[in-house]
Amino acid sequence: MNVNPPESLVRRIERDLMDSYDEELELEMEDHFLGEGMPGSGSGTRQTDDEKAQRLLYFRELFRLQGELVKLQDWVASSKEKVVILFEGRDAAGKGGVIKRITQRLNPRVCRVVALPAPNDRERTQWYFQRYAAHLPAAGEMVLFDRSWYNRAGVEKVMGFCTDDEYEEFFRSVPEFERMLVRSGVRVIKYWFSITDDEQHLRFLGRIHDPLKQWKLSPMDLESRRRWEEYTKAKETMIERTHIPEAPWWVVQAVDKKKARLNCIHHLLEQFEYTEVPRPEVVLPGRVRNPDYLRQPVPESMMVPERY
Repeated sequence: MNVNPPESLVRRIERDLMDSYDEELELEMEDHFLGEGMPGSGSGTRQTDDEKAQRLLYFRELFRLQGELVKLQDWVASSKEKVVILFEGRDAAGKGGVIKRITQRLNPRVCRVVALPAPNDRERTQWYFQRYAAHLPAAGEMVLFDRSWYNRAGVEKVMGFCTDDEYEEFFRSVPEFERMLVRSGVRVIKYWFSITDDEQHLRFLGRIHDPLKQWKLSPMDLESRRRWEEYTKAKETMIERTHIPEAPWWVVQAVDKKKARLNCIHHLLEQFEYTEVPRPEVVLPGRVRNPDYLRQPVPESMMVPERY
């Protein structure tokens, strides 16, 4: 029996590892310089010249798009727009990664993320949309839902967390709920992140073997692997019954995580006819110095030890 994994699987795992390095880099990097010191750029890896070029291109395009997102943010705040963006998809489809790249350089007072936990006992007795409505934007705000009211059409249906009557009532209500939001001036944009069975399997294996990612795997995630076909049927029904002109679904091909991020951000920007808002020139004022002021020393017992 051959216990060695095939070469193609090894290469895919290597590429996924490189993606993990990049995810950490792009969240920490404040300048646009990509030097030889990047993880994975040394001689110990098997990156081809084409892969290195694609990686560099990805970073350059990501920074450019993030610059446009800042302009969009300023325009939303200035024009008093109200924007809701829903991110749905299978477990490990990459929704969180895209949300991080969208919000990475934005003002959290303008653009915020809502990722609600399972409803508590009180919330289960409320109108279904009530706890989501509490997080809708005011004028000049963007709200990104990392999973949304569509939980009822997906995980709640597949896992038996709602009744058939509640499921059908959701489909009767959600088109009217979203039309009501749009009539009130809220822009509703809905994304579904699509990955293959094989790709989800690979990403789950990566999480299992990475101590820094194991927290991402819940018993519900593991159960979703067994019920892949049930989730597929639920997704198809959901899109068929909730794809309305006022709030259509947009499907993001997400097998390639980097391309999915760029494609989603680019498409999001295209949904708005935004313009760059002029900013007043910033002049740093001089510090006022008071000759009577004497800075008090900080007690040594309060200092954080300098270990590095």
